[in-house]
Amino acid sequence: MVAAVLICDDSNLARKQMARSLPAEWQEKISFAGHGQEALEVLKRQPIDLLFLDLNMPILDGYEVLQAISQQKIPVKVVVVSGDIQPEARERVLGYGALDFIRKPVAAEKLTEVLQQFVSAHSAADSKQVIDRAMNANQLAGDFALDPILRDVFQELTNVAMGQAGDLLARLLKVFVKLPIPNVNVIEVSELHMAIASVEQKQTTSAVCQGFIGGGISGEALLILNDSSFADIAKLLNYTGKLTNKTELELLMDIGNILIGAVLKGLAEQIDMTFSQGHPVVLGQHAPISEMIKANAKRWKRTLAIEISYGIENYNINCDLLLLFTEDSIKTMNYKVAFLLEE
Repeated sequence: MVAAVLICDDSNLARKQMARSLPAEWQEKISFAGHGQEALEVLKRQPIDLLFLDLNMPILDGYEVLQAISQQKIPVKVVVVSGDIQPEARERVLGYGALDFIRKPVAAEKLTEVLQQFVSAHSAADSKQVIDRAMNANQLAGDFALDPILRDVFQELTNVAMGQAGDLLARLLKVFVKLPIPNVNVIEVSELHMAIASVEQKQTTSAVCQGFIGGGISGEALLILNDSSFADIAKLLNYTGKLTNKTELELLMDIGNILIGAVLKGLAEQIDMTFSQGHPVVLGQHAPISEMIKANAKRWKRTLAIEISYGIENYNINCDLLLLFTEDSIKTMNYKVAFLLEE
């Protein structure tokens, strides 16, 4: 059987990787969508047998697409492919009628299992051979500026890494973590405050910074937590004492260790390297984030900045994680991710 496939993901890299992983005879019947609304338009316009659906997307996310498919009784099988690996995320999509859930980065064995439901003409070994060949193919190398293609690669790598960090946080606090679409940009230090403008909103914040280095790549990770979040974090961690500056700092360090460590580990694994992390440094407590950035501006120059904003469903907990890579690191990072790009 040759299936008509729709791949819906806001990452161009993720769409291409999934397409390359499918059997050769399916290639002419693959369509693409960059967000949920576009996917629904395709589904209404033409018959689709199998939809590979991301969760975190602009305009309409994957959950909203699944709900629309159910409500409109659109005849399509849906496989969710996401970096959000929280147990509750899987339960939710299956509850909305998804056929299966595949975590990013896509494992060939899991994809083979899904394809077996549609490709009766191929044995498991044949299907796996096709997928392995596509997923392990030689990719192009060289130096790139931070053009839209490279930005898309960094965004997709971050999407997977932040999903792993969100899963750890969700399991620790027994909550559902709302994952964003990460922002990736090369910025000047004078523009750094703009990258985290969403954090400001006249609220005071507390922040820690932790340096990292490995294999020619170095930078600093900033965890910025709204002060209004501490009460709910303490409640989720079953802390019953009075909140003081010291206990709030301990909570900030705990959350920072989880998110910074997990995101860096997730990124490092995808580009086949290891980061060593320095001792965390307190940037400030109970102050506007713009003041903290201004006071520490000498620590950064031109930088590749990746911003991730985490939220906790049904709780007043919001924090931003900024990964700031030195300008010298960009060339090495380009080389490391080159194998992810098509020739």
